[in-house]
Amino acid sequence: MSGDQRNEALDPNGYAQVHPASSGSAASGSEQTLVLLHGGSVGNWVWEPQVRAFARATVLTPHLPSFGARSDEDWAGLQSAADDVAALIAEEVPSGGVHLVGMSVGGLIAAHVAARHPELVQSLLLSGTPASGVPALARNLNRWQLKLAGSPWYWRFQAGAYGMVDDEKELFARHGVTLKEHNLRAITEELAAGGLPEDLNNYTGSALALAGALEPKLVASSFPALQAKLPQVATRLVPGVHHQWNIETPLLFNAVLRQWAFEGRIHSKLTEAPARAGKSSSLGAKFGKRPATDPAPGTETQKPED
Repeated sequence: MSGDQRNEALDPNGYAQVHPASSGSAASGSEQTLVLLHGGSVGNWVWEPQVRAFARATVLTPHLPSFGARSDEDWAGLQSAADDVAALIAEEVPSGGVHLVGMSVGGLIAAHVAARHPELVQSLLLSGTPASGVPALARNLNRWQLKLAGSPWYWRFQAGAYGMVDDEKELFARHGVTLKEHNLRAITEELAAGGLPEDLNNYTGSALALAGALEPKLVASSFPALQAKLPQVATRLVPGVHHQWNIETPLLFNAVLRQWAFEGRIHSKLTEAPARAGKSSSLGAKFGKRPATDPAPGTETQKPED
């Protein structure tokens, strides 16, 4: 499928939430369920490369509250969003045991799902999740840039900074203009001081937290905060990628996810994260050269340096 055909086929506000496993999956012993939670400036359509790659598994791509088909809903908090996701999982996979993946704010929602409904989750993968909050200057920049959220050109510019190509930029822009400023602002404020659940140790399964090597240092620097509440979590850096790397480098993302979820292994291309990866108040995070967090898009005001 060409880029133009793919763009036309995808509805950024109407992409399906449930993608059943292809026929023959049960016979091959590959009955698995992936639950993919998008970040805070995209919709569930962002997981389309993974839906295609994991056709032999059941894949759930929820519309999170205030995004996509639910953009008219008011944001009610991380706990409410987690319960919403858990309800979909319980409906589609009553026995639980799903592989839960969260990107950015989706990672925080995934953490709340694991804490509040641990019986539903077999493995957990978080990527680009600012677990210890967002620096004040980055938050102030976010608040200013939220005023541009209704402009398609703004979203196209943001998409370029995330490493998206032309057809993805259009999808990103078509979705972005549907987002409500007050919802983006509410999410930003909730994440300001960090959004990890206090009872995350309720979850005792396997967990992996990743940070793109080219995204803000604050993501990797929040690993210790995550480890304090989830001691079993493994932390790694992904070389050469920005924030939205499931689109930027889908082959690598899919390989990492497949090995982690289905084989319980950490991909050899991932690198060990430093014990302390720098302070979240680094200049790059403060002045928004790369997206500090994507619920309040706008910290990415220029193309990141490769």
